Amino acid sequence: MAATDLSAEVGVVSACRALTLPRASYYRAVSLRPREPARRPTPARALSPDERARVLATLNSERFCDVAPAAVHATLMDEDVYLCSARTMYRILDAEGQVRERRDQLRHPAYAKPELLAVRPNEVWSWDITKLKGPVKWTYFYLYVILDIFSRYVVGWMVATRESGELARRLIADTCEKEGIAPGMLTLHADRGSSMKAKPVALLLTDLGITKTHSRPHTSDDNPYSEAQFKTLKYRPEFPKRFGCQEDARAFCRDFFTWYNQVHRHSGIGYMTPENVHYRRAGQITEARQYTLLNAFAAHPERFVNKVPQPSPVPLAVWINKPEKARRQEVIAP
Repeated sequence: MAATDLSAEVGVVSACRALTLPRASYYRAVSLRPREPARRPTPARALSPDERARVLATLNSERFCDVAPAAVHATLMDEDVYLCSARTMYRILDAEGQVRERRDQLRHPAYAKPELLAVRPNEVWSWDITKLKGPVKWTYFYLYVILDIFSRYVVGWMVATRESGELARRLIADTCEKEGIAPGMLTLHADRGSSMKAKPVALLLTDLGITKTHSRPHTSDDNPYSEAQFKTLKYRPEFPKRFGCQEDARAFCRDFFTWYNQVHRHSGIGYMTPENVHYRRAGQITEARQYTLLNAFAAHPERFVNKVPQPSPVPLAVWINKPEKARRQEVIAP
């Protein structure tokens, strides 16, 4: 035992005796006393500092800086050079904090989450393309749909035989003209399909003063309203397994979108029809529903557990990816 360790233990014993503490306190105090960790002896076969420096310099050289250590090891052996084992190369890199992917690889940019807010119709549109099966296997028709996310109103649609940026440009231009879209008024959201990112579409949106946004790659939640609308389409009982021709597909979609806009009671907008919300008739309808419920309450209040019934509200704001801050404010608000 070192002299310093012995003197420290003598001091602990003296302190215990002075305080008339039991012997167990002495052993407890000695066991809790910090000790220096034992140093591991350097193995005889370990590389010298100069040899480690040579290995590190070789791995970081211009020739091998983007090559895996195992490949460097094999290359050097083919040249009759042996510095150390491949495993030792990894250990040296790890000690220097350089263990990572050394090969050149494609770096994907960090895509920002789109956060879009609509508080009125024709403020944010979402558009997408889905396939409709043709008369035989491997044949398809392509349905283009533009949807207003606030009202869920389908403002424009088209059935085509191919997916094309030029066709998308034509549909968007016609729809904007029909809805009277002014520069700076609209944001158009889509996923990252080839037609959505096509140059004709981008140039058109720039000319019209329309802001464009895109979903993150492989993230369907970034375009939820178009995805939900396509599900409503394809889950209709009358939706066929295949369409005989392009005109059949158009006729079906014409009937479907008339029903969807004018008849369908959408749960996300207080069971209004998209057309009523889009053309700002929802307030009058809500008042009429409230009047009906008040009459029902007056006639039989016991059936409502003494609570005046309220019609389903129409949302005042609609989000794509609502920020966490807005969610917290909703919880805190009375």
